[in-house]
Amino acid sequence: MNDQSEVRSTPSGFANLDRRSFLKTGLGGALFLSTASVTAGLSGCGSAPAGRVSAVGTRMDASYEFRFLTTDDIQLFEALLPAIVGPALPEQSQAQRVAIAGTIERIDAGIHNFGPANQKELRRLFDLLNFGLTRVTIARVWSSWPNATTEEANAFLERWRTSGIGLFNNGYIALTKISNVAFYGHEDSWHLSGYPGPPQWAVDTLPQFQSA
Repeated sequence: MNDQSEVRSTPSGFANLDRRSFLKTGLGGALFLSTASVTAGLSGCGSAPAGRVSAVGTRMDASYEFRFLTTDDIQLFEALLPAIVGPALPEQSQAQRVAIAGTIERIDAGIHNFGPANQKELRRLFDLLNFGLTRVTIARVWSSWPNATTEEANAFLERWRTSGIGLFNNGYIALTKISNVAFYGHEDSWHLSGYPGPPQWAVDTLPQFQSA
């Protein structure tokens, strides 16, 4: 599921993503997402940002405060990232957990800086995938995300990638775009996409690097 388009990212990578609409669903798709999101909220699915997640254990840095992703969203990406990033992740289990945790934190930081329209779209998408009924019927993932295998996550992503339904295609694109930018856009992963890093003059002079 590894799509490395737009992965040679500087700190402005997420800003570039925010210039487009992730889910070009049309009226019917928008109504469906809205209904699913409202239903998920009424069912008790948490919509508040996770904040500091020391309760999650060593997978996350408790010094980081999540400002968009919920605890359910974190579990969703913990399940999907091994399928999306695949062999680019470290082989050693602890290093892999650290890489996944850092990527999820960068996904949260990136979405937090998105405009309201894309934030709203992504919240509806995540609610759709986190709500048990729609996870099973729409995503066709029977296990809860913490219990889903990488094979199940891969199968889900492939179904949505090849689906004849635009909502699912765009959902796949949204999930993989933000994941790849968060993973490959980090300096520790630049070499994996063949990106040598920004030129030194840019690092020395541009304000986004001074504040990074």
